[in-house]
Amino acid sequence: MDGKYVRESYSEYSELALPNDANGLGNLLGGKVMHLVDLAGAMAAMRHSRTPVVTASVDHMNFLRPVRIGQWVRLSSAVNRAFRTSMEVGVKVFVEDLIRGEIWHTCSAYLTFVAVDIHSVPVHVPAIIPETDDEKRRYEQAGERREYRLALRKRQHASPPRPYTCT
Repeated sequence: MDGKYVRESYSEYSELALPNDANGLGNLLGGKVMHLVDLAGAMAAMRHSRTPVVTASVDHMNFLRPVRIGQWVRLSSAVNRAFRTSMEVGVKVFVEDLIRGEIWHTCSAYLTFVAVDIHSVPVHVPAIIPETDDEKRRYEQAGERREYRLALRKRQHASPPRPYTCT
């Protein structure tokens, strides 16, 4: 099978939660966490495709635990599956309390990236080769999620837009 192994796309990113990215409660802003997720996902996608990438979609995110100022945000990402020009990347976010040494899972997300050339034209990406049972499970589930996303997109384009009204 031609392609690249999942492990070749594996990426890590970390950052200390600082006050200028916090809300009034001393928690890292959700938008900042989403920004970090996008960065970590793009790193894995670029490692796999060796081209620039653009974010095409982000599946929903559930924030399981807040990130407090002074905690270490750690993100890990890898390509779950590659299609013709797009890739699904899974990103897991952990937070570590550096004083207590405790680590928690704070959120996860699936993102779709499209590989592009310097003119922003989509380009083909190599296939992904899953090796472990977890990688094979993620590979299969990525195909199911893609079918769902494509069906959702088709439904959204098929129905006329509703007028927006405030009540």
